[in-house]
Amino acid sequence: MKKIVFTVTNDITYDQRMDRISTALVEAGYDVTIIGFLKKRSVKTLDKPYHQVRFKLLFLKGKLFFLAYNFRIFWYLLFHKFDIYCGIDLDTLLPVYMHAKMRKKPCVYDAHEYYTELPEIVSRPLIKKMWVRLEQLLLPKIRYNYTVGAAIAKTLSDKYHQPFEVIRNVPILSPDMPKVTRENFILYQGALNMGRGLEPLMEAMANIDANLYIAGEGDLSVELRAFAAALPHREKIRFLGYVRPDELKSYTQKAKLGINLVEHLGLSYYYSLSNKFFDYIHAGLPQITMNFPEYKNLNDKYQVAILIDKPEPQLIAEAVNKLLNDENLYQQLSNNALLAKNELNWQLESKKLLDIYQQIE
Repeated sequence: MKKIVFTVTNDITYDQRMDRISTALVEAGYDVTIIGFLKKRSVKTLDKPYHQVRFKLLFLKGKLFFLAYNFRIFWYLLFHKFDIYCGIDLDTLLPVYMHAKMRKKPCVYDAHEYYTELPEIVSRPLIKKMWVRLEQLLLPKIRYNYTVGAAIAKTLSDKYHQPFEVIRNVPILSPDMPKVTRENFILYQGALNMGRGLEPLMEAMANIDANLYIAGEGDLSVELRAFAAALPHREKIRFLGYVRPDELKSYTQKAKLGINLVEHLGLSYYYSLSNKFFDYIHAGLPQITMNFPEYKNLNDKYQVAILIDKPEPQLIAEAVNKLLNDENLYQQLSNNALLAKNELNWQLESKKLLDIYQQIE
């Protein structure tokens, strides 16, 4: 039985992509370990078929976090041997690559983001230069790679002359659930970070006859709550905090529509293909999303969303109200989503994942 290790910079409990990937590999006969870290609000991990390792760290962000966390990964891997080493995103790849090289084992790169094009990196030239140098050092040497969408895959493949496969972040196709009554709220699920369109979304709620539920936490949790509290229509906005995947699914099924907004603050967001886009589809939930390449290509095929060019309050309000007030359009998008999930699901996507790992020598 081959042993695989994954390294992530998040709380494993809420990482649905890694849960799906790890479970699929365990079911295919692999022994899987995920390494993550404990945050202040971390909860006890659920029983899973894979091993979970979470480090306690003194520093939870910034350069000291990166150095401390990568050292802990390196130290852990000194005493635990694996057959396949997989780094999730560039910020955990170095110690994984080093151990794979030392032990003459294959290294895999799973890019959840176009890391050097993230907004918090693009806006800091010296920091970006460091990460680009690390990317240039490692990616040309890694033979097995996959990422979340075709645009990022092509960009990285063209840049570093290594193949990048696409494993999209799609949910497991579940049996059709009994229809639930949609409640009068729109849903945003995901990280509360820079460039997620949350401030203009909250401003737009002044002209929308519905409530807004925000599920998730992030670097801007405190600031966004303060922003909401200062709005005259603050009673329309509810922060749910971290929500476990099973509870989040319930909110998604009850919501009136879903929101998936990002600003063009770098190619990582512009080329993004978020898991929430697919989560809304599986709930039969019409959504407002961005007129960016990946979303446009899928929406041209499946017609599940209204696309907007920029996350501005007026544009958001117009798009939301169009869906809320046009029952025929709403029902058409909802029906299209329920059909689309039969093609956009983990049962199909996981076959491509297993093909990648079966080819690893």
